[in-house]
Amino acid sequence: MKVELRERTEEHVRIYFEKTRDAAVCAMLPQAAATVEQAVEDYRRTRLPGAASYGRTIYVDGAYVGDIWCYCIDRRETPNAMLSYCLFEKALWGRGITTLAVKRFLADTVPRYGLKTVGAFSYCANGASLRVLEKNGFARVETFVEDGVESAYYQKDTEDML
Repeated sequence: MKVELRERTEEHVRIYFEKTRDAAVCAMLPQAAATVEQAVEDYRRTRLPGAASYGRTIYVDGAYVGDIWCYCIDRRETPNAMLSYCLFEKALWGRGITTLAVKRFLADTVPRYGLKTVGAFSYCANGASLRVLEKNGFARVETFVEDGVESAYYQKDTEDML
């Protein structure tokens, strides 16, 4: 299985929006954009100079299967960025793809932006996502309930990656 991270395009954003409407995916990942137009506009803002986000696509054996990104990038704050990811091809869940994608993404993004810390949120019911974070050296900082959903906040010290 060949796992690659590639550049995101507007076409990816449109595909991602449609793929993440799946009920099983929605149960694991909050959705910020309510329409594809909002998703495309959000993406266009990430392309502007000084944007506080950076993302890549996840490809497996030449097929687009998910996205990974950092947002709220700010070297003056702690954490310096927040991490999010989604593998929307359910047939590939549980095969280590997201764990590898996070590892590679951080290896690129941490030095690119000089990040010393990266945070991430996950629903506690999404055990696979929690394992991805833990396998990549994130530590649970807090558990809380928001909008009736138990969630966890994780953080990673990345200074050794710079």
